[in-house]
Amino acid sequence: MSTVSASVFKAKCLELMDQVERTKEEVTVTKYGRPIAKLVPLSGTPSRTFFGRAKGTIEPVSLDVFSPEPEIWSVLSED
Repeated sequence: MSTVSASVFKAKCLELMDQVERTKEEVTVTKYGRPIAKLVPLSGTPSRTFFGRAKGTIEPVSLDVFSPEPEIWSVLSED
């Protein structure tokens, strides 16, 4: 487990996140020598991302909004 100061963490945050992902080693962030936060790797990755979650579950409905409904026109033409 490595330790970095808050100022170093602020300057190298993305680099440290890549390092944690790659090495799976925790990083402790300190402020004035006191530990205040810990950057840890995720234990498991989500099986599916949010985007595309409903793919294949919704079927498109073909609607022709310019054609009249047959039963409405048959009632109107009887007068």
